[in-house]
Amino acid sequence: MDKEKIEFHIRGLLEAIGEDPEREGLKETPRRVANMLAEVLEGTAYTNHQIAEMFGKTFTAEENGAQETVVMRDITVFSYCEHHMALMYDMTVDVAYIPKGRVLGLSKIARICDMAAKRLQLQEKLGRDIAEIISEAAGTPDVGVRIRGSHSCMTARGIRNVSSRTETKTFLGEFKNRQDLKDLLEGK
Repeated sequence: MDKEKIEFHIRGLLEAIGEDPEREGLKETPRRVANMLAEVLEGTAYTNHQIAEMFGKTFTAEENGAQETVVMRDITVFSYCEHHMALMYDMTVDVAYIPKGRVLGLSKIARICDMAAKRLQLQEKLGRDIAEIISEAAGTPDVGVRIRGSHSCMTARGIRNVSSRTETKTFLGEFKNRQDLKDLLEGK
């Protein structure tokens, strides 16, 4: 990420909206914004494959539990909408997968969700990215992802519908065809 270029453009943005980038409260803003963007958009530096490799630590599944579905709920993330660069917030991710002899470390599931969210995203694409990364990292084609969240492009601008929430679901493998797995992901 080119922080110097970001600082240059943030300074220009401040000027374009009529602010004085030399006033006391704004002098350090270009640097702060560049550092913030490097942190919250860290995932742009990695492909889905690289994230799967980074967080792909697995453990041998118990023989009698190797086909049990693993479900992790209420993983919190935030992201930025690629259309307006607006915050997508109050987001929770539920992930389910059927192990094929190996299980992911639980913290790795949350780390995968977090890193995939640290990109300019659409919620639908975020769900697909998480599902693909989990599939590769866990070595299974059977993955379901549900995301619920609020979008400031809906709540703080435009229609300003503050109570609106968006829910998306991504199903790979057995999750596409089996209602029992879809229900399990939704906690039914």
